[in-house]
Amino acid sequence: MDKGNKIRVLERISAEMQQILRFQRENPPPLPDGNDYPAQRRAYNEERRYWNAGGPEMPTKDVDVATRFGPVRTRIYASGEKERPATLFYLHGGGFVLGNLDTHDRIMRLLAHYTQCTVVGIDYTLSPEARFPQAIEEAVAVCQFYAQQADTLNLNMQRFGFAGDSAGAMLAIATALWIRDHNIDCGQMTALLLYYGLYGLQDSRSRRLYGGTWDGLTRKDLHDYDRAYLRNEQDRESPYYCVFNNDLTRAIPPCFIASAEYDPLIDDSETLYAILQEHNAHCRYQMYPGTLHAFLHYSRMMETADRALRDGARFFCENNR
Repeated sequence: MDKGNKIRVLERISAEMQQILRFQRENPPPLPDGNDYPAQRRAYNEERRYWNAGGPEMPTKDVDVATRFGPVRTRIYASGEKERPATLFYLHGGGFVLGNLDTHDRIMRLLAHYTQCTVVGIDYTLSPEARFPQAIEEAVAVCQFYAQQADTLNLNMQRFGFAGDSAGAMLAIATALWIRDHNIDCGQMTALLLYYGLYGLQDSRSRRLYGGTWDGLTRKDLHDYDRAYLRNEQDRESPYYCVFNNDLTRAIPPCFIASAEYDPLIDDSETLYAILQEHNAHCRYQMYPGTLHAFLHYSRMMETADRALRDGARFFCENNR
């Protein structure tokens, strides 16, 4: 339980980040019309509608992919280039319990625009309806489907990568590790773009100092997300939940690891970067000063969010030449 021993982050965040919080106070998001997850999702979807407006125009196509759990909806974002150097799969954040392709639409459009690659959003089944590791297995099945249907769908799957934010970043690296560990051939995995993810730390300095009602990441919030996602306490030790329990010393694709300065999850990112750097994996770490968790959503108003997407896109392009 939080005891109030927190850094006063609202006095330290950047002017840009303060502007976002001020806008949200002046334009309060809709309150959930109930206490269950469907009500929370409806409110979240409505709140994200404003932040997804605008962005690059491009063709999109929704494709349902059959998996052993049932169909998983995906969305193809095709850049203007006919010859696309790679495919980037995107896994959205939302604490495993919220979010869909629409709530992260602008992020995916911008990544497709900045990389000039094909971006494929994966609408994995949310928790608690689906428990760990179903979302990971769904993402693997989607990757296999697109590898098999690349010619039909006009995709380049010889080179591909995964990206995600928050819970989606964990799913991105967990899916990459699953593919490696199970010797699944989808093509050459060339890069991971990991935005302010959680990677398995159960306690940390940043969790003690940061997080509150302003970002929806109190200790209780984090516990509730885990409780909805995991089947039992033993799952916390799985190498596909706590990736620090996996072998990070070999066959890790190049990683762009982005963090927010006043995020309770920043220690996860810094720990991941330290391990990969120690073992000579190709990785780049970028902390965005003055930001809070989930700042990537606010590119409509926040230049730092747009820059973070450009930075990740540039890294992906550098590893797909």
